[in-house]
Amino acid sequence: MSKVLRIKKGANIKLVGGAEKILADVPMPSTVAVKPTDFEGTTPKLVVKVGDEVKAGSTLYYNKDNDQIKFTSPVSGEVAEVKRGAKRVIEEIVIVADKEIKYEDFGASNPTSESREAIIEKLCKSGLWPFIKQRPYDVIAKPNDTPKAIFISAFDSAPLAPDNDYILDGKSATFQMGVDALAKLAEVHLTVNSAAKADEAFLQAKNVILHFIEGPHPAGNVGVQIHHFAPISKGEVVWTIKPQDVLAIGKLFETGKYDASRTVAVSGAQIKTPKYFRTIQGVSMKTLLEGNLKEGNNRIISGNVLTGDKIGAEGYLGFYDYQVTVIPEGGEAQMFGWITPNPGKFSISRALVSWLSPNKQYNLDANMNGEERPFVVTEEYDKVFPFDIYPVQLVKAIMVDDIELMENLGIYEVAPEDFALCETVCTSKIPTQTIVRNGLAMLREEMS
Repeated sequence: MSKVLRIKKGANIKLVGGAEKILADVPMPSTVAVKPTDFEGTTPKLVVKVGDEVKAGSTLYYNKDNDQIKFTSPVSGEVAEVKRGAKRVIEEIVIVADKEIKYEDFGASNPTSESREAIIEKLCKSGLWPFIKQRPYDVIAKPNDTPKAIFISAFDSAPLAPDNDYILDGKSATFQMGVDALAKLAEVHLTVNSAAKADEAFLQAKNVILHFIEGPHPAGNVGVQIHHFAPISKGEVVWTIKPQDVLAIGKLFETGKYDASRTVAVSGAQIKTPKYFRTIQGVSMKTLLEGNLKEGNNRIISGNVLTGDKIGAEGYLGFYDYQVTVIPEGGEAQMFGWITPNPGKFSISRALVSWLSPNKQYNLDANMNGEERPFVVTEEYDKVFPFDIYPVQLVKAIMVDDIELMENLGIYEVAPEDFALCETVCTSKIPTQTIVRNGLAMLREEMS
């Protein structure tokens, strides 16, 4: 076995409501949505209008700044609504789904016999290209770039995260076909959790460089793995993709169809029966959570509690999300506020008694327990940030728009998700993920 990288900095936030390894089917939703807001750094140009009939794989819009990158429908049906927000920004394209999906045919083929250009063209035309993101900037990769490597993290260490070993069980052939396609684009690195029994789809994968990692969250973040296995220098690009998205690429080459089905972990303290559901990309929360929500003021999150989006009961699953988490909203007044010696509170410091119960699961709500304060320097960030980077200094460099200092402090290697734990433990309640996202956007604009 290859050398194991052991991450010591970080924190596992153990929450109640983990998804039991039971897989259930969700009925075909009446509506699904594609949300251009899921794709940072893109400007949508619509090619459909309300009332148009589409198939799974039909183009809905393309990126105005790069018309190679197309965004396609996950189902067949009728375009029902184009929802716009402030300044007429397109927020959702809602499609009334057919009971039985009809597909565009992109042609089945063996990727090992395809050219690099042909594979890229098929991925772009089918709408699967947006699954491939890049570092730096954490945006959709540019098809014309030649990356240093492609990274796949098979290990999701976020709170209540889906178990990729369970999800990919029995799908090794399809996963391998997806890997074979990616291997024609660049060297593929695959990272698994050495502390768990990895699925054979990962351990027996060919055309990959296999890495092993263990430790607390964010050990499963692809950014941490890139930082330690193939660090990015200025001018270099690394592409990233998630395991289920590799499956989607494999299905495209097996069948010639854009199969947008996915397995989603529905979890959290406010879910009656947390388990896995087989559903479709862009599924509505009404369909996915019907009859499975506990009563109360709930926060419904597409993704995990650290990096996911609050979407509400009327929302739709995000393009990059394979998890839905429902927790109490909170906000109720507490006697004596944060100093109340409540054993149900969680902290990585010894200010609360939670450190005495490292394996305890917590029922945490969305309450911030305070408001933003002056940004003081503490060592809290350093305890949960496993990069050879000074996190506080980098955040402050972004806040004052010092591009040279941002570069020297390693901004090319990070994404907002890498600062999620910093935001969680921050004494000053600084929105570090938003700051890092804004810094990356400013840097990308300056470099373009």
